[in-house]
Amino acid sequence: MNKNPSISSQPVVYVVDDDQAVRESLVWLIESVGLKVESFPSAQVFLNHYQNNTPGCLLLDVRMPGLSGLELQDHLRERGMPLPIIFITGHGDVPMAVKAMKHGAVDFIEKPFNDQRLLDTLQKAIRDNLLTWEQKQESVNLIARWNDLSNREREVLDLVVLGKVNKQIADILQISIKTVEGHRASVMRKMNARTVADLVRMVLEIREMRESSS
Repeated sequence: MNKNPSISSQPVVYVVDDDQAVRESLVWLIESVGLKVESFPSAQVFLNHYQNNTPGCLLLDVRMPGLSGLELQDHLRERGMPLPIIFITGHGDVPMAVKAMKHGAVDFIEKPFNDQRLLDTLQKAIRDNLLTWEQKQESVNLIARWNDLSNREREVLDLVVLGKVNKQIADILQISIKTVEGHRASVMRKMNARTVADLVRMVLEIREMRESSS
């Protein structure tokens, strides 16, 4: 699979907590299982740093000076940044946990927490997020392949997807069958398709993405 060079596939765990001792403890714990970690003393510092180009997970304190953990969660949602969040707090309550989970938090863990439970939750969140990023990258690559087609190749592709055979395509476009065959072979190669069924699936996916973004 081709990779967009602006996107890193190595997951990063972001730790945001105003308590330095907690940050250092979490960094040590997470690094002990081989994961990359970056820590931040406030939600605003994290927001200023995060580029939304890396899969991973966010370990987030709820109560912090300035922007709270719940407010940071809202900021990320509004900006379309689908980073899974695990809240860690020593001051949690039921309404706070309900709000966090309704807005998509993976878990809401109170201090002191069980290290293994945290690691298990964290690693599952990262696996799920990596799958989301892979699917996103596949969509990016698919659009890039479609954009690489010439206008004539797209016309041929549309007719192939409609079930037209080469002779029909040649008649409709007023070109020779040999030219149709050449364009069709080019479309298959550029779209990385093995069968017409592959092409149909790809075109349907592209149309669905365009409709959802319009």
